[in-house]
Amino acid sequence: MDGFLSLFEQYDVAGAFWVNIQLTFFAAIWSLLLGTLLALFRISPIASLQWFGASYVNIFRNTPLTIILAFGVLALFGQLVVSLADDFDLNFFRLAVLGLSLYHAAFVCEAIRSGVNTVPLGQAEAARAIGLSFLPAARLVILPQAFRGAIAPLGNVLIALTKNSTVAAAGSVAESAGLMKTMIEFRSDMVIPIFFTFAMGFVIIVIPIGLLTTWASKKLAVAR
Repeated sequence: MDGFLSLFEQYDVAGAFWVNIQLTFFAAIWSLLLGTLLALFRISPIASLQWFGASYVNIFRNTPLTIILAFGVLALFGQLVVSLADDFDLNFFRLAVLGLSLYHAAFVCEAIRSGVNTVPLGQAEAARAIGLSFLPAARLVILPQAFRGAIAPLGNVLIALTKNSTVAAAGSVAESAGLMKTMIEFRSDMVIPIFFTFAMGFVIIVIPIGLLTTWASKKLAVAR
């Protein structure tokens, strides 16, 4: 037991999980913004925007996240010298947020589009009948109802994003998965307790997200 507790004195486990939470927070914001824009493209009456939205979703949804993050570090930073911060660690952190955002925006787009499908067609027809063009109708009538219908799938995307933040270790970000690997390398006698610690850490983070989104989806569901 003393050996297990000494791990927390030797390694900053809480700090590593805090990095995962920050990655999830910032990537969730950017992927929500980008995913909403892509969802607008996909339901737009303009064919070229529909094509762009569908192409983005098909490309990023079917590309492994590890490849996207490796592209950010090896190609954007390594080859094209694209830097998002002067600080070395902050630059890798922001590249990881960028990769996570681009990847999960495709799933956010589809979650919102599923919410759009729950909005009765009569709502859009009524918006057009009172003279609203596509964007005002989407902003004032369709999207508010679509978001309420998409809370559960958006919650699932957020849970996946939380767990996928561990892939940022491939982008040289000092988060929990990287720390777990380091701890196992230097304390091979404590492999099972280390695995259990990190697994329970994510369970503690993810379960409240699931409970909150389930409660919100029931509370804010649109009565039909």
